Amino acid sequence: MNQLEILRFALRGLLANKMRSSLTTLGILIGVAAVIMLVAIGEGSSQSIQRNIQRLGANTLTISPQFSGGGGGGGGGGVMRASGGGTNTGPRTQARQLSLTDAKALTDKTLAPSVRSVSPVVTASSSTATYGAASHAISQFVGTYPSYFEAVNKPVTKGTYFFNDDVLAARKVVVLGHTVVEELFGTVDPIGKQVSVSGVPFTVVGVLKEAGSTGMQDADDVAIAPLPAVQQSLSGFGSLNSIVVQASGAETTTAAQAEVTAILNQRHGIKNDNADYRILNQATLQETVSAATGTFTVLLGAVAAISLLVGGIGITNIMLVTVTERTREIGIRKAIGAPRSAILGQFLLEATLLSLVGGLSGVLVAFIGTRFTVAGIEPVLVPSSVALALGVSVGIGLFFGSYPANRAAKLRPIQALRHE
Repeated sequence: MNQLEILRFALRGLLANKMRSSLTTLGILIGVAAVIMLVAIGEGSSQSIQRNIQRLGANTLTISPQFSGGGGGGGGGGVMRASGGGTNTGPRTQARQLSLTDAKALTDKTLAPSVRSVSPVVTASSSTATYGAASHAISQFVGTYPSYFEAVNKPVTKGTYFFNDDVLAARKVVVLGHTVVEELFGTVDPIGKQVSVSGVPFTVVGVLKEAGSTGMQDADDVAIAPLPAVQQSLSGFGSLNSIVVQASGAETTTAAQAEVTAILNQRHGIKNDNADYRILNQATLQETVSAATGTFTVLLGAVAAISLLVGGIGITNIMLVTVTERTREIGIRKAIGAPRSAILGQFLLEATLLSLVGGLSGVLVAFIGTRFTVAGIEPVLVPSSVALALGVSVGIGLFFGSYPANRAAKLRPIQALRHE
């Protein structure tokens, strides 16, 4: 009996009971689709988080004040790291605030050769902007230097950003985010127009490129103006909310962090592990998130693979029923000379075909499913997960179909012919 005849007998056996075959493939279909979809959701979630981090700049350090008592920054390599990493069990005290002189000290090329730019940042709270009859409460009104735009990856798509001359002259000019422009101006070109921010007039010189929302926060609901103008009009000349440091390159971010830590420790008189500031390293954060989301994706795939196992058990049960129902047929074929390998091959092929059809159907369902957004996440189809899920489904057919097939092949012709 050649391979073509074995295939013909296998197809005839499957088509003899279409309903049973369909139910069997359904388990494999669900398993394969679940594996591919969950891996796609995990990958989509990972890429979304990566994009949000990259918006802040891969070679960016963000320095902000923190309480010195009750906990220090993480140890070397941590995401948020102050100098050292010890813990003080003493009372919590207010952090020494970051100042403009701290920011200027970080621009020293002798002490910080790995630092490209330093941008002191203040934020004004409760800033309501008005233009004509329209008004909008701006989520973030930032006062900073021109280097901030490049450091946090906020390019301008219309008009221009402000310059160092604007900072020195404390000019009241502002660059608006897309959301603010829509709320205040609609379809009107905002460049050159004046907006009133908490009663202070600012001239719009530029519009930021649309960034989109990051979780619960709208990254486009922002306005950026020269630091002295914001301090004079809105926030006052107090401490800085943060300092954004841009390293000279992604490979020098760690070196820049060490240099910044040394300068601030010296200026703030820090001699132990309880720094009064913390440093958020975007590159380290990105690596940590990549590792975490990778593990999360693998776990999702592993959980979904359980449904493939259940589908394999279903194949075993169905094939055992099939062997029992066709015992007499097996006896007749063996009596007229069909070898054991032909019977074994036929039932193995039937089980494998069931898994293959179910797997291909699962791939199709998963492909359609990844076209839709799930819980705000756009799934990203991972080709390796498709190949793996399909390969595993075929392997399951071979594995779980081997016992019924072997049982059929071992039947003696006389016993099989006597079966009713």
